[in-house]
Amino acid sequence: MKVNRELIVRTALQLLDDIGLEELTLRKLAARLGIQAPTLYWHFSSKQALIDDMATTILVEASGDLAPARPGDDWTAWVMAFGQGIRRRLLQYRDGGRVVAGSRLTNALFHEAAERIGAQLLEAGLSHRQAIVLMSTVYTFTIGFVVEEQAVFPRPGERSPAYDIAQRNQALDAGKFPLMRKAGPVLFDQFDRRYRESVKLVIEGARASASR
Repeated sequence: MKVNRELIVRTALQLLDDIGLEELTLRKLAARLGIQAPTLYWHFSSKQALIDDMATTILVEASGDLAPARPGDDWTAWVMAFGQGIRRRLLQYRDGGRVVAGSRLTNALFHEAAERIGAQLLEAGLSHRQAIVLMSTVYTFTIGFVVEEQAVFPRPGERSPAYDIAQRNQALDAGKFPLMRKAGPVLFDQFDRRYRESVKLVIEGARASASR
């Protein structure tokens, strides 16, 4: 089989869904491709180099879904769409959050989408620094949020037994931890709602900062 970087990355993403990030190795990927490991090392010198390309592919795929459904003058809608678009794409891949976390992008295609969103913030009156800090905050929060979300649900609808809410509450004394006992359903069951609420808090902070 004649392989190229795109085929390798696409196959790696498929293998990721099958075995997860911990088990993903260049040797297992070579076996999936039906090639010898040295051939794969000619394209990628390390697992991290491969992950960088995988992360780039995931974010580039998200690039077309980062604008609000009805673009307008409301810059907050652009910020929310930016975060939600990234989260949706990360969730399409097993360990998607962990793949992207700390990775280095290997091309500028995602930056092109981010530039368009940043332009909306500048046009709305945010300073360059405010726009950059806001977008980077939403970006890093989203990745961390998805990492935690995928720890609870490694696959859609498949809850890890380590996050059983009833068992969690049994370990927490009701008299000593009344708030934490009520936190389980919020933290481990309502990810869509909590994500929106969290980003709204970030946006309101940015709005207050921009008005000063």
